Amino acid sequence: MGCSLNMKKAILLGDSIRLLGYGLAVPQVLEREVEIWQPEENCRFAQHTLRGLVDWAEDMKDADVIHWNNGHWDYAEYFGDGEFTPLDVYVETMCRIGRILLSRCDKVIFATNTPVRDGAACFKNSNVIRYNNAVVPRLREMGIIINDLHSVVAADVERYICEDQVHLSEDGIEVCAKQVADTIREVIKG
Repeated sequence: MGCSLNMKKAILLGDSIRLLGYGLAVPQVLEREVEIWQPEENCRFAQHTLRGLVDWAEDMKDADVIHWNNGHWDYAEYFGDGEFTPLDVYVETMCRIGRILLSRCDKVIFATNTPVRDGAACFKNSNVIRYNNAVVPRLREMGIIINDLHSVVAADVERYICEDQVHLSEDGIEVCAKQVADTIREVIKG
């Protein structure tokens, strides 16, 4: 996409809720307003995203706003012995990511983890809520803007989460893309 010299630049980072979800639609929603860059890969869990910040640094230059999410991989219980990333490690890693992002761009948005359908393998809504509740206040204290995608999707989980019980449905993609685009617009105008 050709962009004008005056077009703002937004970065989208995140796990498959971004990659297979809202990240598919946000570029179309904002196409005439904001240049969007996002990794072609899944940013997976928080430590994977942290490491990716090395590889993506050049593409992230001159960003006017960064929007990011992480958490589904982190709070998942894959092995029956607790969450993939212990809560304290998740929070500290997310704060570290937040500090790095703020050093690259003064407008950073964190999107809360979206709920899952009841019965999702490896995923529990109690973990979603616990991880959101632990990280949001810490990121907010740092000056990071919170985009509450959790509440958006929680309004109608059966409609907004697809049959795999974790990822966004077509309606979920649409509603989250609108929320992300509106938040980016608001922050850029800020």
